[in-house]
Amino acid sequence: MIKGVWRQIRSTAKIDPARHSPITSPDRLHSFAYALSGCLYMLRRQKNTRIQLLASSAVVAAGLWLDIDAGDWAILILTMGGVWVAEFINAAIEATVNLQVNELHPMAKVAKDVAAAAVLIAAVVALLVGALMLGPPLAAKLLASAASN
Repeated sequence: MIKGVWRQIRSTAKIDPARHSPITSPDRLHSFAYALSGCLYMLRRQKNTRIQLLASSAVVAAGLWLDIDAGDWAILILTMGGVWVAEFINAAIEATVNLQVNELHPMAKVAKDVAAAAVLIAAVVALLVGALMLGPPLAAKLLASAASN
């Protein structure tokens, strides 16, 4: 039994992608170019990504205006990065499902809906983290501004 499990674990590592994939990266530069192409595709073709860019820019602007500390920046960047990653994975899953089905199979719908739900969860978490990280310094700055007027 252990031998069979170990064989299963090693089986994926033995697969040579060059034998099964029409496109493989010949070097790191091409890998980077493929990744950059994916980013450009997302910005050009996925409207939610453009909304996300706007939201991320607003968070960065607010963080700069509020002069938050490095720890808060780290948390905000990790949180925003999580939303970006979820959005990109969602788009990849949607593209793969769309490529593989002629009609929307119930399980294809599940895959697409669950991927979209992951983005929604990441976005809600980011909103909560942003409110916790930026809310108190924003309130303090607004109160100080109101008090000085």
